[in-house]
Amino acid sequence: MPYNPYAYQMPTYYGQPMPDNLTQLRQGVGYQSPMMQQPTAQTAQATPSIIWVQGEEGAKAYMVAAGNSVLLMDSENSAFYIKSTDASGMPLPLRVFDYKERTTATKMPPQTAQQPGGEFVTRAEFDALAARCAALEKQEPAKPETEVK
Repeated sequence: MPYNPYAYQMPTYYGQPMPDNLTQLRQGVGYQSPMMQQPTAQTAQATPSIIWVQGEEGAKAYMVAAGNSVLLMDSENSAFYIKSTDASGMPLPLRVFDYKERTTATKMPPQTAQQPGGEFVTRAEFDALAARCAALEKQEPAKPETEVK
């Protein structure tokens, strides 16, 4: 093997970096050294399955990556939670929602066009009123009555 004086400058491939704790927690794997991991075919998941937590305390304890929001379903109550963090990773207040089942679909009556009633005027009535106002403006203002002492 010939001696290569520039070998120290050649890049070396170290493989994928070790995922952080939050990524490992979301993937559901415990600590494994990079040597023990076996390459797997990556499957594209558009959205994760439903995330279930046990009560509000479970929702508060769920870890969320910085700048993200997650929908958490309560397995003990008829409620769900939206947990968010800001860009620095600080959790925002937990939003709690209650839900109930709709038993019957109530149909809304179709909306009909509003019929002119007492609170609306027609164009002809408006024009007549405008003409009366114009006539009153042209009249000489009435002189105020003076007080007699």
